[in-house]
Amino acid sequence: MLLENENMRLRAVEPGDLDRLYAWENNTLLWDAGNTRNPYSRFILKQYIINSDKDIYENKQLRLMMVDKKTNDTVGTVDLFDYDIHNSRVALGLFVDTPFQGKGYARESLGLIEEYVFKFLKINQLYCHISENNTASKHLFEQEHYEKTGLLKDWIRTINGFENIVLFQQLRSTYLKRD
Repeated sequence: MLLENENMRLRAVEPGDLDRLYAWENNTLLWDAGNTRNPYSRFILKQYIINSDKDIYENKQLRLMMVDKKTNDTVGTVDLFDYDIHNSRVALGLFVDTPFQGKGYARESLGLIEEYVFKFLKINQLYCHISENNTASKHLFEQEHYEKTGLLKDWIRTINGFENIVLFQQLRSTYLKRD
């Protein structure tokens, strides 16, 4: 089944996710990674959930919730954003909540979203920007055969100054050769 395997399910955002999203989006420790600069109100997040019925072609983005099928815990999110239809590419963001990190959820979710993007949507390219200091994420994308194609110097401002961003890309043709 698409967006699901024996361990994980990626599902649409539901009204019951409001409190979880509110906590995650307003955690200031995560703002640098997500380019957030201000808190989100429950009202705004509720409106976001209500309006999430539109598809990726209309919204140019899609958020899916990572769910552990064994425990039914919602452990994080997968975000597709900055969808460029003309150039057939979309940015990717993975978030796993702290208590669930290091358990393979990001890797499993990445596999599911790749299948969806490359086989179902037939998008040509997935790409992501990862802080040079985020060794766990860089390691994941390197292990999953993403190509490190660039370095954006002093790209994001953090509490500690500016950080470089590493650009990783996966092309559909390369992904399909892995199968």
